[in-house]
Amino acid sequence: MTAMKSNPNFMVAELVKSFGLNQSSKVLTTSATRLYTKPRTLQQMIIPRQILRSAFTMLAILVSSGMVLAHEGHHHGDSQKSNASRTWTLGDEGAHLHGSFVAATGDVVQIRCDDDRLVTLKVECLIASDRKWISQRLETIKRLNQQQQMRLVIQNAPDNGGTPAGNMATPAPLIREHFEPFASTLKLRWDDDYLYVGSNGMPDHPMMIGIRSWQQQVPIPQKYFGDNAWRIPLHPVPAKQPMTTKNDFLRGAIALAVNGVPIFNPLNNRGDDALLFGELDEFGGHCGRADDYHYHIAPTHLEKTVGKDQPIAYALDGYPIFGYQDEQASDFALLDSLGGHKDAAGKYHYHATKTYPYLNGGFYGEVTNRGGQVDPQPRAEPIRPDLQPLRDAKITDFTQPKPDTYRLVYDVRGKEGTVSYTLAKDGSAEFTFVDTEGRETTEKYSANSPRHPGSAPPRDGGPRDGDPRQPPPPRDGQGGPPPPPRDGQGGPPPRRGPGVGEMGRVDPPVDQSNMSRTTVPGFEVSSASVDEQHFLSVDCTCDGAAQSPAVMWKGTPQGTKSLAVSVWHTAPDQEKSYWLVYNIPADVSSLKQDSQGVGIVGANDRGATNFDPMCSKGPGLKKYHITVYALSSKLDVSPREATRANLQNAMKNKLLGESTLDVLYER
Repeated sequence: MTAMKSNPNFMVAELVKSFGLNQSSKVLTTSATRLYTKPRTLQQMIIPRQILRSAFTMLAILVSSGMVLAHEGHHHGDSQKSNASRTWTLGDEGAHLHGSFVAATGDVVQIRCDDDRLVTLKVECLIASDRKWISQRLETIKRLNQQQQMRLVIQNAPDNGGTPAGNMATPAPLIREHFEPFASTLKLRWDDDYLYVGSNGMPDHPMMIGIRSWQQQVPIPQKYFGDNAWRIPLHPVPAKQPMTTKNDFLRGAIALAVNGVPIFNPLNNRGDDALLFGELDEFGGHCGRADDYHYHIAPTHLEKTVGKDQPIAYALDGYPIFGYQDEQASDFALLDSLGGHKDAAGKYHYHATKTYPYLNGGFYGEVTNRGGQVDPQPRAEPIRPDLQPLRDAKITDFTQPKPDTYRLVYDVRGKEGTVSYTLAKDGSAEFTFVDTEGRETTEKYSANSPRHPGSAPPRDGGPRDGDPRQPPPPRDGQGGPPPPPRDGQGGPPPRRGPGVGEMGRVDPPVDQSNMSRTTVPGFEVSSASVDEQHFLSVDCTCDGAAQSPAVMWKGTPQGTKSLAVSVWHTAPDQEKSYWLVYNIPADVSSLKQDSQGVGIVGANDRGATNFDPMCSKGPGLKKYHITVYALSSKLDVSPREATRANLQNAMKNKLLGESTLDVLYER
């Protein structure tokens, strides 16, 4: 800095370098030196308009070859400045080139590779997104050259943890405007390659209400800022082998909503559909074990804020996610297996769907899969231990009475319980639990207390089978008192560990006292696939031929016009659907084993329109249900939307009666 103050020629030389010229350009150097004949503040110096016009005239002569130069900002002595290297894709070969933009004419571009090779390519050889990037860069250079004055700002590089702010010199990326409606709660910055979205992960809509499979987590703001911000690629690269999210990427986020809330895989970390199991609130979200709120389905409600034809989210591969398609639109096109397609301009994007996968079912673009999640991505910071599911609980209300204070209300079989908590500025939180018996427990969790070694990546509620568990952290130096009592229990929740069954739980004893039920006398269900002890044939499970069970019924109510059959199971914390057949003609009285071609097959919990055989992960006896519904008319539901929940809703005003047969299965 001292040398710069005493030698204005040093400043001029740097200016010349910034335009890709060398110091032999003596004319420009000599003329521009006059700028510094009078003392000026080093932090901000304005170049007079007349001299600037002369300088640019000389620059135009020096670059008369017609090539537009754009030095990518190698700043001497600034180790934190990015070299602006990006990935370029050759359209025909699908090959990739890594390097920084140097210069371009109308049809030729020069790229300085990361290994310092200078490569000259025809612009038309690159994919559309790269060509667009070059066009935008040239337009920016043109705009800068037309400015009436130039402002030279010399300052220390901002401390962004190695991530350049980008806003200082790089034009704002187009995708930034999609996050703008929520800019008051987000911190947006960018460089040549990424848009960085800082967020606390808390939406402005009600949360948690409607959840009926609850892990006892509550929303706590997260620190997705600075080095821990979300990053969206500005120049997504199509993957040579796109990766599916079906049974993969079950940890962490796969997308980011434009309001800054992360979106996880629609399948929870057990591989089950979180929506169908009642784990999500009215907006498709819930909290993970770090008390981190996130969505599991596309947040289509954001269209009310951003507009009908604007992205509501971005997948972490950089491609946008739009709302539901209009099947009547002139540009309607079928979606591929990843839930996306290309528009008329050849640009790829995803769409929300009302059934699985709900949003992007995989990654069309390049991502890194490390440990079952997209890497890198922000990490959540839990301040309290995660708890077990609370059986039969349904969340009925969630409010914020005052800043940093929240209150959740839940119901268990008609009895109300509450969780109230206040967050302090030092990162601690004080919780008050009132269970359904009226017992009150207060706990304080300190962010400075000994905790798990390091923070954890955002993760979903509930452990996967074999998931190693950390011991709960001590609270406020008290040596680790037990967590608040669960309803109906006087002590801490039982420890989970290996060998205790699916989801780390021990299922309650199976009640075999009443194995059939009906709402209409004489309406009965039986099955040739079930023996006298009510055990299901092995051929109807994953241990055998995986065939749908035979189902027979008699005594249907008068006025029956169609029937539906459902095979389902109620676990302590969720309800699972294995098979749905509806619009069965009223004159049909049975479905044979491995039935085909009768009625319409709806979607099981895996999103497939077929029979999903029982395949219990845990030891012990399980009870499943075969229910036949008698209806006054057919159901107007498309197969792709015919989930158990949707069919039950469609049946409400058409149900004449139902009959259920319980069956047993043990592994």
